[in-house]
Amino acid sequence: MMKRWIVMGVLIGIAGRADASETPVYQAAPTWVKPAPTPDAAAPGDDAPVLLIADNQQRFADGMVWNYREIASRAMSAQALAQIGTVKLTWLPDHGDLVVHRVDILRNGARIDVLKGGSRFTVLRREQQLEQMQLNGLLTATMAVEGLQIGDVLDVAYSVTTRDPSLRGNVQTVAPVINQPVKVGFARTRLLWPAGMPVHWKAYPVGGDPTVSTAGGWTELVFALPLPKQPELPRDVPVRYIRPPIVEASSFADWAAVSRVMAPLYATDGLVPPASPLAGEIAAIAAADADPMRRATLGLALVQGKVRYLFRGMDNGNYVPQSPARTWELRYGDCKAKTLLLLAVLRGLGIEAEPVLANLGAGGLIAERLPSAAAFNHVLVRATIASHTLWLDGTGRGTTREDIADVPALHWVLPVRSGGANLLPVPAIAHARADETATLDLDVSAGIDLPGPFTTTITLHGGLADALRTAVAQAPKENRDKLLDGLAQKVPGVRIVATRRFTFDPATGSATVTLEGVAVPPWCREDRLYRFNLVDGVGNIQFAPDRSRPAWRDLPVSTGEPNTQRTTFRLHLPDDGKTFGLEGDQAVDLDIAGRQVHGQATLASGTVLVERQVASSGAEIAAQDIPATRARLAAAQNRALRVATVRDYPAPWAAVEGSKRAHRFDRVEALYATYIADKPDDAGRYVARAAFFAAIFERPRALADLDKAIGIEASGSSYRARAFVREQLGQDKEAVGDLRAALDLDPGSHAIIAQLARMLSLHSGKDQALALVQDHIDQGGVERPEFLETKAEILANSGDKTGAIATMDEAITTKPASAPFFNQRCWIKGTLNTALETALADCTRSIELSGADTGTALDSRAMVYFRLARFGDALSDLDAALALRPASAESLFMRGVVRARLGDRAAAMRDLAAARLLSPRIDETYARYGIKPA
Repeated sequence: MMKRWIVMGVLIGIAGRADASETPVYQAAPTWVKPAPTPDAAAPGDDAPVLLIADNQQRFADGMVWNYREIASRAMSAQALAQIGTVKLTWLPDHGDLVVHRVDILRNGARIDVLKGGSRFTVLRREQQLEQMQLNGLLTATMAVEGLQIGDVLDVAYSVTTRDPSLRGNVQTVAPVINQPVKVGFARTRLLWPAGMPVHWKAYPVGGDPTVSTAGGWTELVFALPLPKQPELPRDVPVRYIRPPIVEASSFADWAAVSRVMAPLYATDGLVPPASPLAGEIAAIAAADADPMRRATLGLALVQGKVRYLFRGMDNGNYVPQSPARTWELRYGDCKAKTLLLLAVLRGLGIEAEPVLANLGAGGLIAERLPSAAAFNHVLVRATIASHTLWLDGTGRGTTREDIADVPALHWVLPVRSGGANLLPVPAIAHARADETATLDLDVSAGIDLPGPFTTTITLHGGLADALRTAVAQAPKENRDKLLDGLAQKVPGVRIVATRRFTFDPATGSATVTLEGVAVPPWCREDRLYRFNLVDGVGNIQFAPDRSRPAWRDLPVSTGEPNTQRTTFRLHLPDDGKTFGLEGDQAVDLDIAGRQVHGQATLASGTVLVERQVASSGAEIAAQDIPATRARLAAAQNRALRVATVRDYPAPWAAVEGSKRAHRFDRVEALYATYIADKPDDAGRYVARAAFFAAIFERPRALADLDKAIGIEASGSSYRARAFVREQLGQDKEAVGDLRAALDLDPGSHAIIAQLARMLSLHSGKDQALALVQDHIDQGGVERPEFLETKAEILANSGDKTGAIATMDEAITTKPASAPFFNQRCWIKGTLNTALETALADCTRSIELSGADTGTALDSRAMVYFRLARFGDALSDLDAALALRPASAESLFMRGVVRARLGDRAAAMRDLAAARLLSPRIDETYARYGIKPA
């Protein structure tokens, strides 16, 4: 058996010719084999299967399994020809033989014998799973079939024999079954054994009912395939409900028989010579500490830390472990070898211990399976110290005293005892020590919804820590940085990581990663205030089981493997936190959806402190408890912890100038500088810093970074960003050039075309702009209405009222439920001061169609009210628009104009200053509409 363990690193594979004795046997099929129908070599129809024969026949007797297989496939294309044209057959030479019966090509009703033509298989020993630390001993016989053509059928028949002496005469087999909708001409799974032989069998798929008969002293099972399509299951169902596409047979009477057969393989008496180096290690542990628990910890550390994992499947190694002394000498071993070594060490220390067989990944299915050794893929140690049961895995990594009592997610195990044993359930228990401890410090004191510095420290324990240490040591810098940056996922919002620091403490088995960077947390504006969801341990719990189908109604929900996470989150707020408060559950003590969530939150001295622990035991949720669990979780998530501003809190941009004067952005700038210096040839890093500079109104510095980015690697998006900045700085000619360059890189982008056409219409006349969009209108397509909208804007900029409105009429006829189109028609009428009564109807219709985002349409309607000298109505709409979109320079400017008309000059000046900060050329824009501040 083997342990599937993901190893990060690169190992060199082995490839070479096998010994001369390890070659296939060429002979006719045995007489007990029932031949399949001759594959149809005629020209296939459109729905003819590519797989014509999939025949699997197995005969077992006298401790040996003879597995006969025939595969016939049609080369219907060049790709299929490449796939089937090289035949690869594998077998374990220590357990049996490869027997080749037939390799034939069927063409035009004739059968061409490839073997008769002199072709033979070449045998290679290829260890293709060394990256998983496995030496499985498989030999591979390969043949590139000569003369195979598109349309041919390749018919290959061969056998693999297996006799495993460690099973003491028992036989076991697992055979595949094919289910619909797989298309196959003929498929069969056939099992054959002597009548009276105590063989048990079990088929797992629904509809897997074979024909059973006895004749000539043999019992025969035949599965006519493919079986019906299998019922679908929810993805969150426990693994024991999964029905694998196999049939298995075994001569083991029960689980106790399996336990007894395996027991001699793990007897440790006499395996550690008294004067051997291993005996010295055991003696050193015994002398170091008399406490059994600490002795067990030291013994496990010896096996985990000083013997590397390497699966060996050769030399009768599927079930037979190498000796402890040999494992210690080689300093490597698989789960069998490490378990036997650990047993010898623990028993030498006077600790009660026994091996247990397990299945990693499918342990929940064990109790449903047929008793056999093939049901397991792993072995570990179960130790007993006083009242404590320890599950000690020699192939694990970094286990310490703090987590030696953790219970792995095994579900069921089989103790290996000379007197036999039955299956033993393994309880699901949350880990004693947090698997991950995270602290996060985020400073938004310069302003909410603006870039702020963060520091986060994540500490991993046990196997996770050791795996991360190995990965960090082996990975190239770029891959290592990506790996560590992935640990910043708890940092909310858009983020960049500027610095990374990794340390490992072997005494505690802990890996610590410290990351520094910049984040823009996702503040949400609603009800005239800003809110931010905090890290509370409840909001990110996912529990949405689908039990809508009648067949699923009674299925429980799996909540995953045991895991514990502890998080401390500090958020530093502006204005010493005086205008902020906490919403939701500040103190939490919940047992919900398989998780236990504990912790509290406070807001004091401008800092929010949130402490949370989320522990999952891996327990299941019974089907009858799903509705109540879903309701309780929804109620808890409705009370999720949030920090909120007071109503009418100033827009984020309002804090920028004060924060710059107070140097609150200095650390952010320094982190961006470090971020760029780490990889100065990465254009994206300059673009990221340019966005920061633009957000704090440092436009010349944003332009400089965009220049550098485009100099390294130009893109349509970076050209568009630079064009926008240049336009704000009054560099219209250069902005047009950037948009033309962007269009060269992305010629079909409506956004680029619209932006370029707008600028051309303002600075070069309408002809060039119209030429840019007319071809796209004439070509039609899904974006034709959007190009009509752009054309209407061009005509409006040139003063063509009739043409602009008519074009929008056509666009609305095409998309009559488009809120943006009604808004654009209203805006054109308002800015051109024409058809104002119908303009009001257009804006109102846009508001009706816009859902929650009505800010743009409200701004347009305010323009119409302004033209009608209904200044009070205009002010009401502008207030409502700014409540939704507080950073709208257009709405701020018009409110300043309206307030001035109403005599509120001080408020007007504040609005106009804000508008000019956000959009330096806003006065030019509205001057084209004939609107100037009073």
